Amino acid sequence: MSPHSTIGSEVQLLLAMVKTLILVVGGIVTYLAYKAYRRTGDRSLQLLSVGFGLIVVGVLLAGFTFELLGVDLGLGVLIESLFVLSGLSIIAYSLRVK
Repeated sequence: MSPHSTIGSEVQLLLAMVKTLILVVGGIVTYLAYKAYRRTGDRSLQLLSVGFGLIVVGVLLAGFTFELLGVDLGLGVLIESLFVLSGLSIIAYSLRVK
């Protein structure tokens, strides 16, 4: 059974659309945080941009592995979750950096 057969085509299309929007908005937030870091030199903004970048990369990898490589949906979600966890951990740390 193909991993794509576990969800309906409508859900698959909506999922792809939402993931694309997450990539676009997440990319913008990452860019703005990095731009603010470059302007101020504030290390916490640098870490913030890295954290958001990891989240965006996780979303990209999850979609890539599922859609293009045909990897099981559960493994794609696990990969994404690990990147999101790492990104959020760095974001949390960035909020504590003085």
